Amino acid sequence: MSAKLRVDDVTVIFGTAPEREALPLMRQGVTKAEILARTGHVVAASEVSFSVGEGEVFVIMGLSGSGKSTLVRCVNRLIEPTTGEIEIDGEDILAADKTQLRAIRRTKMAMVFQHFALFSHKTVRDNVAYGLKAKGVGTKERDERAREMLSIVGLEGWGERYPGNLSGGMKQRVGLARALTTNPDILLMDEPFSALDPLIRRQMQDDLLELQESIQKTVVFVTHDLDEAVKMGNRIAIMQDGRLIQVGTPEDIVTNPVDDYVEAFVQDVNRGHVVTLKSVMRTSAHLVLGKDTVQTAIECLHDSRVGALYIADEAKKPVGLVTSEVLANAKSAGVQDLSKVMKNDFPRIEISATLKDAYHLFSGTLPVAVVDENGALVGRISAAHILKGLQ
Repeated sequence: MSAKLRVDDVTVIFGTAPEREALPLMRQGVTKAEILARTGHVVAASEVSFSVGEGEVFVIMGLSGSGKSTLVRCVNRLIEPTTGEIEIDGEDILAADKTQLRAIRRTKMAMVFQHFALFSHKTVRDNVAYGLKAKGVGTKERDERAREMLSIVGLEGWGERYPGNLSGGMKQRVGLARALTTNPDILLMDEPFSALDPLIRRQMQDDLLELQESIQKTVVFVTHDLDEAVKMGNRIAIMQDGRLIQVGTPEDIVTNPVDDYVEAFVQDVNRGHVVTLKSVMRTSAHLVLGKDTVQTAIECLHDSRVGALYIADEAKKPVGLVTSEVLANAKSAGVQDLSKVMKNDFPRIEISATLKDAYHLFSGTLPVAVVDENGALVGRISAAHILKGLQ
């Protein structure tokens, strides 16, 4: 995945003389609290580096005061970094002058704010079309584009209303439509759903994920809610006191926290929604239809010390399942053809599925076949593996 956005060694210090008074202390390892006490400067972000891939939803999360909102505002230079580099498509946006920056903001990125930031005196349509008007797009074209975006976010027919007539969820949909109208490469979303009621918030999360499947924007999403981060992000960056503590997939963060802070952060996450079968499945020998026999299967079961084996075709796709009991009966009857005794009806699931997705497939003691995106057999999983993964 190519990097759409690169943030390298970005530091943000608020105060009258950050580079002279606070930056040297920070680089010496002096704490944020001590720097504030000694110099009156606030270290909001400290030497933060990460990259975001094309079409990725990258979540920056942390508690209040961790620096997450400051950091996302550095990307569009609403806040100027004290030191560091920020590149979009390899272009150094910190070197851009006012004219260049204005063009970057109009064409490369858009921002969705926590508290909607709508113009109360403008109609919904005019709010959505505002960015196009600023770019000089004609009335007819921007109205058509606004109607299109309102339809995409589920607000078709609401263009002539005013923000005061809308619920919080609807206002945020307008904000999202406005951000999408200029067709930006990057969406910056600063706690966009935190002001919404829980039910509406979940619906907006689902709607954005569904929309992302079709628009494939690069999204930098800021939140303080770990459940939201896990649900929304392809990767998550956890911040603490202005420092980047860990970056990884939701599964990485939950199963391999780098320190006690992250471990405490993720301890209440429902692992069933996060941990994938790849983490807990077992690889095992399998039989090949038309090549292996009942006797081969009996020997393989004995060597592997499992109670059942899957049979795959030449493309490694599972086509059947045999158990030790079935094989013993087949041998007694003089049958060697596995196709005569294998169970054709068996559960299977893709390796990218979560533990929650797999649990309902278990019936009795038979293992579930785990397959890759092409349907090829890559392993097996039992109910015991699922339970262990939930711990």
